[in-house]
Amino acid sequence: MRIAPPDLAGFALNAAPDAMIIIDAGGIIRSTNRQVAALFGYEHDEIIGQSIELLLPERFRAQHVGHRQSYINNVRVRPMGQGLELFGRRRDGTEFPVEISLSPIDDMGRTLVAAAIRDVTERKRVETELIVTREAAEAARELADRANQSKSRFLATASHDLRQPLQTLEMLNGTLRRRATDHHSIEALAQQEQAIGAMSRLLNALLDISKLESGAIKPEPADFTVAAIFEELRLEFASIAANKGLRLEIESCNAAVHSDPSLVEQILRNLVSNAVKYTREGWVRLRCLHQAAVVRIEVLDSGIGIPPDQLPYIYDEFYQVGVPTNVSRDGYGLGLSIVQRLVKLLTLKLDVHSEVGKGSAFSLVLPASSGHDVTARPGFVESFVHGPQQIGEVRVLLVEDNESVRRATCLLLELEGYHVTPVASLSEALQHVQQGRGVDLLISDYHLNDGETGTQVIATLRERLGIALKAVLTTGDTSSAIQQLPRDPYLRITSKPIKADELLTLLRALLATA
Repeated sequence: MRIAPPDLAGFALNAAPDAMIIIDAGGIIRSTNRQVAALFGYEHDEIIGQSIELLLPERFRAQHVGHRQSYINNVRVRPMGQGLELFGRRRDGTEFPVEISLSPIDDMGRTLVAAAIRDVTERKRVETELIVTREAAEAARELADRANQSKSRFLATASHDLRQPLQTLEMLNGTLRRRATDHHSIEALAQQEQAIGAMSRLLNALLDISKLESGAIKPEPADFTVAAIFEELRLEFASIAANKGLRLEIESCNAAVHSDPSLVEQILRNLVSNAVKYTREGWVRLRCLHQAAVVRIEVLDSGIGIPPDQLPYIYDEFYQVGVPTNVSRDGYGLGLSIVQRLVKLLTLKLDVHSEVGKGSAFSLVLPASSGHDVTARPGFVESFVHGPQQIGEVRVLLVEDNESVRRATCLLLELEGYHVTPVASLSEALQHVQQGRGVDLLISDYHLNDGETGTQVIATLRERLGIALKAVLTTGDTSSAIQQLPRDPYLRITSKPIKADELLTLLRALLATA
C-alpha cells in the first residue's frame, strides 16, 4: 500500500495567522484556510466556489468587481485598497475593518491570487481611543491655557484695581494728618494709617500667593550679584530695625549667583522682615557663604526662636509662632508661605535652624554663577545739589486715570505747596505742554486707559520738551515686567499704595538731583 504524501501547501495555509483565501481570475474562491471560517463564519464547503464579493458589504460589491479585474491585468504583491478603509462582512451580516494583502500565484500558466485578510477591529479601537485621548488632552491643555490666561488677567486687574482705593486712602490720610490739630483727630488718623498699612500688606501677600498658585509668575533666571540685593534690603530695613532698637548687620558679599533676581530678592525680603518682626532685642544679620558650586545666603537673628514641634508648621498660611489664632497679631503669617512657594518655583533649597530664646537661621542655597557676564540689576546713580528746588515754585503734572486717586493726590500735593495740574491721559498731558505751560516734575500712573502707559507719557513729554524731565512712575502692577523697566537718574518707580510721607520724601529727593 502506498501512503499519500502530506499536503504541505495545506499545512502552510492553516498555519498562517491570518485568514487566507485563494481566488482565480474570475474572482471565484478556490481554497481557504481554517482561519477564514473563524473570521467570516462560513464553513469551508459553503464558501468554496463562491464569488469573493460574498465576503464584502453589499455597498462595495459592484465597485470591487472592477478593482479585481484591474488587478488581474497587473498582478503584483501589494496591499489592497491602500489608504482606504476596508471592511469585511460575516455570514450574520455584521461588518468589521480589515487589512488585505494580495500576492499572485502562477499555477501552471493559470493566474491565482492569494489574499491574506486580517481583522483590525482591536487596532482601530485603540487608534480611535488614542485619537480621542489626544484630542481630549489638547482640549484640556487649551482649556488650562485659557484658564491661566484668565487668571493672569484677573490678577493683573485685581492687583491694579484693588490698590487704587488704598492709594486714595493713603493720600487722604496724609492730607488730613497735616491738617489735624487736636489730639483725638491725630490719634484717629494714626490708627487709620496703621489699618491702611495692614490692608496693603495683606493684599500684597494674598496677590503674591494667588499669582504663584495660578502659575502667573514665570522665573527669568540670570547671573547677578548678591551685593545688589543686599544693598536694596539695607535701604529698606535699616530704619525699621533701628526703630525697634535692633542692629541690622549686612556683611559684604562679592558672590554672583544664577537664578531669578527679583524672586530671590522677594524671598530674602520676607525672611528679613520675619527676622525683624520676631526679634525683640539684639540683631538681625544677613550674610553669604561660598561653598563649592553654590552660594549660601543666611538670614540670622537673635529673636524668640521657634520650638522644634512648631517647625513643620511655619510655612502654613496664617500660621505665626506663638500667636493664638483669636488674638491681635503683627502681620498675617503669609510671608513664609510665599517664601516656600518661591523656593519651590525656583527649585532652590531652604534650610532652617532655630532654638527657643536664642534665635533662628534661615539658609537659602543658590547655584553660583557659571562665569558668564553678570547682568546688572536695574538701578540708577544719584547726584545731589545742595538743596531741592523750592516747593512753591515747582509745577507738577499729575497723569492719573483714576479720579479718586487723582483728586486725593492733588489735595496732598497742593497742601504741601506744589502747583499741580491733574490730567487723565497722554493727550491731555500733551495739550498742557502745547499750551506753553511749564512742567518741572511729572507723576504718572503706569497703566492708563486705552492701553496707554506712563512710560509712553514720560518719553513723549521728554521728547516734546527737549529735556530730561524728572518723573515718578506709580503702579499697582507687581509683575516682573515692571522690574525690567529701564531706569535713569531722573526717574523713580514706586508701587501703589505708597504712603503720603514716602511720596513726598521721594519727590523732594528727585527734585534735589542735579
